[in-house]
Amino acid sequence: MQIEIKIDEKCKEPKIIVITDKMTDEVNAIIKRLSDEQPQVIAGFREDVVEVLEASEIYRVFAESGKVFAETNHGEYALRLRLYEAEQRLDSKTFVRISNSDIINLRKVKSFDLSFVGTICITLSNGTVTYVSRRSVAKIKQLLGM
Repeated sequence: MQIEIKIDEKCKEPKIIVITDKMTDEVNAIIKRLSDEQPQVIAGFREDVVEVLEASEIYRVFAESGKVFAETNHGEYALRLRLYEAEQRLDSKTFVRISNSDIINLRKVKSFDLSFVGTICITLSNGTVTYVSRRSVAKIKQLLGM
C-alpha cells in the first residue's frame, strides 16, 4: 500500500482519496475506520475556560440538575455532552456506569462498601462517596468477581 500526503495551504478541510483497482477487505477496513473515527477528547468548561480533560485524571462523570459534570484532580468541569456520549468516549475497561446519573473511574476507587442492603457504597480516592443503583449492583458484583 502506498500512502501519499500533499500539503496545500489553500485547503480548508482534510480530504482523503482512496485509489484502488478493486474493493478489498483492507480498503473496506480503512474506510470504515476513517469514517467511524470520532475524537475521544473530553472538553471541560469552567469559568469561561475550556480544558481538554485527561481520562486518567477523571474520578467520575455525573449528571446533576440537568447538566453533566466531570470530577477531576483539579475540580469539577461542566461538559457539553450527554452522559451516554461521555460514556462512549471513555474507555469501557476503566470507566463503568453505576447508575443513570453516574460513571466512575475504576482506577480511582478506594473502596466498595457492601454492607448496604440492595446497593453498594463506593468511596473514591478523593473522598467522594457515591452509590450503585439497584439495577447495576449485579454488574458491579460480577466486575468484582463476586
